[in-house]
Amino acid sequence: MVLISKILFFTSHHGFYTVVLLFAFFGLLSYLTKKAWFLIPIIPLAILNGFGGQFLNAWFLNKYGVESTAIITSDVETNSTLNDMYIHDYEAIVKKQDGKYTTTFFSTTTAAIYPIRNSIRIPVDKDIPVKYIPGYEKNMVILYDQSREGKIVLQNEKMAPVNSARIKYEADRTNKQFIEEYIAALEDYVKDYDDETYREKIKVLKQELRQLK
Repeated sequence: MVLISKILFFTSHHGFYTVVLLFAFFGLLSYLTKKAWFLIPIIPLAILNGFGGQFLNAWFLNKYGVESTAIITSDVETNSTLNDMYIHDYEAIVKKQDGKYTTTFFSTTTAAIYPIRNSIRIPVDKDIPVKYIPGYEKNMVILYDQSREGKIVLQNEKMAPVNSARIKYEADRTNKQFIEEYIAALEDYVKDYDDETYREKIKVLKQELRQLK
């Protein structure tokens, strides 16, 4: 597992050198075997690594890693951009299983983050929840949804349909569809976030719905 983690760290953090090694490896195979088709996988593998290297690394570490925490010690904004946003270079320390720390580095474009999404979010928490393979702690995946910032974002996302349904309901309290939508949104919210106020609101809405039928 440590060897796989080292390989994934290298390929996801050093894309250019990975391409160089791919050319060298398959070029040598082609030369030794006198078969040109060994050169075919070079470009597809390079493209796959460029687009999915950090995602594969994130999946692997989340699947087989152990949980710990990390602290970002440096956040430097670079002149490079990705999707019109400046890329940041980070340095961090990772807490090992013996309680000691080791250093690591990553950037906006190389960070392994789980769950895998199109967006790249680096939490600003002091203690960031992470996973790694013991023995190679520098290769870590950030568990965004378990971070304080991630939990707030998830709760806000859950609140969005509640707020939308509430606005419709307040605009027309006699509309059965709006009431049902509001009830459904609140019930979905309280499944994950226990809120007595919302539970009482559900009861009131259901009573209003019965009176309209």
